[in-house]
Amino acid sequence: MKKIIVVILLAFSTTLYAQDMPVKLPSIISDHAVLQQSGDVKLWGWGPATRKIAVVGSWAPQDTVRTLVTDECTWETSIRTPKAGGPYTIQFINDTSIVTIHDILIGEVWLCGGQSNMALSCNAGILDAGDALQAPRNNEMRFFMPEFVYDVLPRSDCKGKWVVCQPETMAYFSAVGYFFGIALQKQLHAPVGLIGSYMGATRIQPWTPKYVIENDAELSRVSKKIGTAWVPQGVGVLYNGMIHPLAPYTLSGVIWYQGETNACVDQEAKVYGSMLRGMITSWRKAFKKELPFYIVQIAPFDGYPENAAAFLREQQETALVLPNTGMVTIGDLVDSLKDIHPRLKAGVGRRLANLVLKEQYEVAELQPYSPHFAKLEINHQTAVIYTSAIGKLSSHNKEIINFQMAGNDKVFYPAKARIEKNGNISLTSKQVKAPVAVRYCFTNPAMPNVFDTNGLPLMPFRTDKWNH
Repeated sequence: MKKIIVVILLAFSTTLYAQDMPVKLPSIISDHAVLQQSGDVKLWGWGPATRKIAVVGSWAPQDTVRTLVTDECTWETSIRTPKAGGPYTIQFINDTSIVTIHDILIGEVWLCGGQSNMALSCNAGILDAGDALQAPRNNEMRFFMPEFVYDVLPRSDCKGKWVVCQPETMAYFSAVGYFFGIALQKQLHAPVGLIGSYMGATRIQPWTPKYVIENDAELSRVSKKIGTAWVPQGVGVLYNGMIHPLAPYTLSGVIWYQGETNACVDQEAKVYGSMLRGMITSWRKAFKKELPFYIVQIAPFDGYPENAAAFLREQQETALVLPNTGMVTIGDLVDSLKDIHPRLKAGVGRRLANLVLKEQYEVAELQPYSPHFAKLEINHQTAVIYTSAIGKLSSHNKEIINFQMAGNDKVFYPAKARIEKNGNISLTSKQVKAPVAVRYCFTNPAMPNVFDTNGLPLMPFRTDKWNH
C-alpha cells in the first residue's frame, strides 16, 4: 500500500512540475513578428525536459513539426515558411500547454546595427524625409528593438517586443532603417521586419564576440584604450546582450552604420577593418548563415583627429573582401560638417536599399554603385585618374575640389582637377612637379563634388600606402 501511495505521489508531483513548466519562447518569437519568407525558419525556446513539442503554422497545419526538449530544458527546430503573406498564427504544443503567437507576417527580415547614426530616429529632425514621416499605420512593416543590455556572458534571451509601424512606434525607430525598409517593401510588395540593435557612441568592440579581439594581439592591444565612458566599453558585452540572444532567428541580412567612435580613439581607425571583418564573420557563425552584410561609410565631419575618418573609411572598404558584402558612400549627404550626425538619413536608407535590391533581390534596372578609382597614370607633371562610372562624370560646382597630389617628399598639396572629354580626370599642382600619388576626399571633412549620371558620388580613395 505504501508503495502505491509513493508512486501516486511521484506521478502527481511530476504532473504538477510539468504544468509549472510550459513551453517558453524567446521575445523575438512573439505576437506581430515577421518571419523570413520561403525558407526553413529557426524556432527555439525552453520547456520541460525530455518532453515532445509540436509546432503548427496556420499556413500549413498539416505540416506539423515535432521536436524533443533536451535534458537542459532547451529545444530548437525549423519550420518551412510560404511566400510573403499573413497574418498567421503559430502554435507550440506539448502535453500540458499550448502557446500561440498571433498576427505573424511572412516577409523579409533585416537587422539594423551600429551606433548613433543608425540609432538616430525618425523624430530627430530628418531633413530629407519629405512627407514620408506623416505616413499612417503600415501593418506590413514591423519593428523589434531589444532592450539596451550589456553582459559579460552571452545571454539566451533579451527583452523586447514586435510592434506594428505607426506614428508613435515609427518615431523612435532608426530613420536609416525605416527608409531602407520602406524602399524594400515598395519594391518587393512584401512585409518587412526590422530589428534595431544599436546604441549611440559605441565602438565596434562591444558588438564583437570576445574571442575575435582576444585572439588577435594587435586588436587586443588597441582595444584596451577607453573611449567614451558613458556607454558599454567591454569587448563583446553588447554582442552578448543584444545580438547573441537573437541568434538563430532567420534573417535576410544586416545593415551596419558605425565607426565614428573608433575614429576618435587613438590607433583604432587604422585597424578597424580587421575588427569589422572579424565581427561580420563571428555574426555569421552565430546565425549559422553567410548573412549578407551592407555597410555605410562614415560621413564627413571636421571634429575627428587628423585624417582618422579617412583611414577608417578606407578600412571599412577592406571588409568587401568578404563574400556577400557591400558598402554605400554618403559623403554628399551631409548638412553640416560641424555635426557628427547628419540629418539626411532618408538618402542613406534608400542607397542601402538600392544596393540590397540589386544584389540580394536581383532588381535588374537599378544601378546602385558609386563610381570609384580604377587606375592612375602619370604624364610628366599631370596625374590622370581613370574611374569606373556610369556615364560621364560631372561636378555640381564650377571648381572640382578635394583632390590632392604629392611627390616623393610625401607632402600633399591641393590639386587642380579637370574632367576631360573621355571622362578621365586630369590633375595638376604648382607645388608638385613630379607627382607620384593622388588622394581624393582623403581628409576628415572632405565632401565629394564629382558624380556619375545617376547622381552618386565618386568614392574616396588614395593611390599611396603611406602611414599619414
